[in-house]
Amino acid sequence: MTAEASRGASAPPELVQLLTPEGERVEHPDYDIDLTDEEVRSLYRDLVLVRRIDLEAVALQRQGELGIWASLLGQEAAQIGSGRALTDADMAFPTYREHGVAWCRDVDPVKLLGLFRGVNHGGWDPEEHNFHLYTIVIGSQTLHAVGYAMGIQRDDANAATIAYFGDGATSQGDVNESFIWASVFNAPIVFFCQNNQWAISEPLEKQTRIPLYRRASGFGFPGIRVDGNDVFACLAVTRKALEAARTGQGPTLIEAFTYRMGAHTTTDDPTRYRVASELEAWKLKDPIERVRSYLFKNEHADQAFFDSVDAEADQLGADLRRRCLAMPDPEPLDIFDHVYREPHALIDQERAQFAAYLEGFAQ
Repeated sequence: MTAEASRGASAPPELVQLLTPEGERVEHPDYDIDLTDEEVRSLYRDLVLVRRIDLEAVALQRQGELGIWASLLGQEAAQIGSGRALTDADMAFPTYREHGVAWCRDVDPVKLLGLFRGVNHGGWDPEEHNFHLYTIVIGSQTLHAVGYAMGIQRDDANAATIAYFGDGATSQGDVNESFIWASVFNAPIVFFCQNNQWAISEPLEKQTRIPLYRRASGFGFPGIRVDGNDVFACLAVTRKALEAARTGQGPTLIEAFTYRMGAHTTTDDPTRYRVASELEAWKLKDPIERVRSYLFKNEHADQAFFDSVDAEADQLGADLRRRCLAMPDPEPLDIFDHVYREPHALIDQERAQFAAYLEGFAQ
């Protein structure tokens, strides 16, 4: 099978899947989940609302209201499934694309936009939400997450950390170093890799010769590959891995096999490096449609429910747009205020230099 075919219609045989693309419930010998009808409807609502947030943000960027945006389109199930597996005590370390996890941690969506609009450095309190600020440097958050996990270990707390990263980040030294530290110290952490097949324009075969989850064995801890478009499977697999971490069984690597349906960011043009047939094949695996099909086929939701979720999504999108446009621009010198907790001579010098530069425009 060619690399292009493996990214298309064929699913890897070792994939953990509990809900097929057609919306059929299937069993797995090692991973299962017992969800009420209300819980499934709640997951569906999460998926729809998070996609609406993402689409609104893309539109805002195209209209010049955001400097850039990293879309999660196609990866909603991986983020909602893993995000809903977290307890209040667990700590999440995101990249810059985990808008769905932010939703699960009750971060106001408009605060995500502040970073990309250039009006703040992140906008939310990581301690309040147990959700770290977005990390732009590829892979560095994995080291932060391991350090935090080692702190949990020493505090003897009933908690774990989860570190998010993409397939491209697995080639970064920071990620591999974090694997070593987590393994050697048996840290309570889950490494959650959203393998969306593309590291900007570089395909997966440029990152690895083996499935990414199998790398974990070389570091001495288990790895598992899950259908990243199956919210049931992502929830079940992440729950089990987090519980293992909390009970002293050490780290786990989860590879969520999914697909980046949009551009890497809004500055990217994916038509230059991937074929349309690949995208069309993955449209058939849409994470929202499979849950909708499951609910409809099993008569767990009626049309009124779907209409109400769509209406809520439209209202959320409109509110997000309104509040984004109302965000005040900060004073230019505010950028220096929170670099260090205490006064710092170099920052004071740079502030004075920038102030002098700005004064030149007023003359």
